[in-house]
Amino acid sequence: QVQLVESGGGLVQPGGSLRLSCVASVSIFSRYFASWYRQAPGKQREWVAHIFSTGTTAYADSVKGRFTISGDNAKNTMYLQMNSLKPEDTAVYYCSQGNTYWGKGTQVTVSL
Repeated sequence: QVQLVESGGGLVQPGGSLRLSCVASVSIFSRYFASWYRQAPGKQREWVAHIFSTGTTAYADSVKGRFTISGDNAKNTMYLQMNSLKPEDTAVYYCSQGNTYWGKGTQVTVSL
């Protein structure tokens, strides 16, 4: 059973930055790609970004240009650098390995 543990969430003011981490119990790319999703209160979970083992990345339009996904295979870790945060980025952020295994999430709150 693969375990994923997210960290790095917190409270930040609009315009601020946070870096989320996701540590896997096996290679973060053992299922070829890894992803970040988020779920805001009262809304469905939405895809944020993914990264393939080749290094190819993709982003949702809502975060493109502000968020950067990266991975460190040696550390079994995936990151999400979030800059220029907006109140609408407030959500629980989840990491996923191959859309098969999921972490329990980390809360990000963007507010004054």
